[in-house]
Amino acid sequence: MSLRFFAAMVVAAGTALRVWPVEPAYFTPAHRLPGMGAGRQELTEATLARRTEAMVQSQTFSIMREPQALAGARRIWGDDLQRLFQDAGRKSGFPAPVLQAIAYLESWGVANAESPAGPRGIMQIAEATGKRMGLRVVYSVRHQVTKTKTAVRDKHGKLVYRMVRHKTTYTVLVRDDRLKPEKAIPAAAQYLAGLEQRLGGRDWAIWAYHCGEGCIADIRSVAKAAQLPGNPPATVAAVFFGCSPVWNRALYQAIHAQMERDYSPTYWFRVTRAQQLLRMYLDDPTEFQDLVEAYKYRTDTAHRAPDRLSAWLKPQDPAYAASGAMHNDGSRLVRAPADPDFFGYRLTAPSGADHGGYAEALPSTIGTLAYIAFETRRLYESMNAGDEFVPLDVTALFVPKGGPGDGVTGARTADHASGQVFDISVARLPAGERECLRFVLDDLGWNGYLGFVEDGKQTLHIGCSPTSRDFFAQVFADGQAALRDRAAPAVNRGPGGSHR
Repeated sequence: MSLRFFAAMVVAAGTALRVWPVEPAYFTPAHRLPGMGAGRQELTEATLARRTEAMVQSQTFSIMREPQALAGARRIWGDDLQRLFQDAGRKSGFPAPVLQAIAYLESWGVANAESPAGPRGIMQIAEATGKRMGLRVVYSVRHQVTKTKTAVRDKHGKLVYRMVRHKTTYTVLVRDDRLKPEKAIPAAAQYLAGLEQRLGGRDWAIWAYHCGEGCIADIRSVAKAAQLPGNPPATVAAVFFGCSPVWNRALYQAIHAQMERDYSPTYWFRVTRAQQLLRMYLDDPTEFQDLVEAYKYRTDTAHRAPDRLSAWLKPQDPAYAASGAMHNDGSRLVRAPADPDFFGYRLTAPSGADHGGYAEALPSTIGTLAYIAFETRRLYESMNAGDEFVPLDVTALFVPKGGPGDGVTGARTADHASGQVFDISVARLPAGERECLRFVLDDLGWNGYLGFVEDGKQTLHIGCSPTSRDFFAQVFADGQAALRDRAAPAVNRGPGGSHR
């Protein structure tokens, strides 16, 4: 699916309003993303399907940022590999397109690929797993004799030098079927088919291929006690989205631990997107090439983009040289509302900075900030932590191009001249609120709405995606309308507190 389709889906998702029984006393945008943050607790099957598709689409970055993405697609669709995938799929009953997608992600179609962690070959199979699959991994024991001139004493105690022989035993790998696609692909297909049968779902089989059956057993054991959307048995997507720091917390902690280890909970989503991209390469090479260009790391094309912001913020993009400047696409920097209690964030202008210019950014950027604060606050309140919500500290917003950059730390100072990013310090946040903030950022990020990186130990560098700028600009407009409502005389308001 194209970026244009994803953009339309993001906007459509944002227009699905969620009605609260009683609106809170702080800014509550009219445009909201269903099933996000605290909204996960009321996840419907329709919203789960929407979130799943958004998550699949967001994996485009993880795949297309790799310099091997194009060359890998060419290899996977090569005639020799195609015959192997089709034959393996037919004999095992496990779909050939899924096998292709796994090989694409694991090795980019390189037969002798090696991972520093140990897995090898086109399907990146660990040695122990390969042996269970029936693949031969054979070592030969060999010996090496060396001689060294060593000082010894003879029977009279005199020091003399003699040649001493040393025999060293070592092993050498003489056969590894993991490096032979004609053996590794069919073996992996049979293994995946067995996983699917044992685990009762193809999505679970794909996840288990990445992290092993042991980790899947642990996750599913915790998931059994959780309240999840849909009918049992729960799908991978239902388990992934069916928890939060507040709701189904044990499941959230189990998934979080796996994410910290190897991101395996996102593997099924990534494989699903890889299938779509490989199909796109065959059906519409131009669209595929456009994605390659869109996610190319312009700073160093030989390496992958280190984070989403590096792909979204292009070196050739215009930057604002002064406060109030006009972008070449017609969008103007606007002032961020300064009302910490209402909007949930506090602008902390750097010492010596231009306070007026510092408080400006693009409407979509300020909308992103307001939406993050809204979702973080309502999730934190759901925790019943007993502590008051602390407004988020915005330590950097706009810094003019060529300006001093006071107060902006780390390596991303140039981004602030774009008006598209901001920095939040977590130093003053209570532990529970910090956890909620990171969860909200992950939740928005894994669904393609924003990107963020750690810029130092206590600072988060954040910006929304190009496809979600229209949605967050609408959130900014909601904030402006809320300010007008608050400033209007009470006599002009209806019973609900808003204009009639």
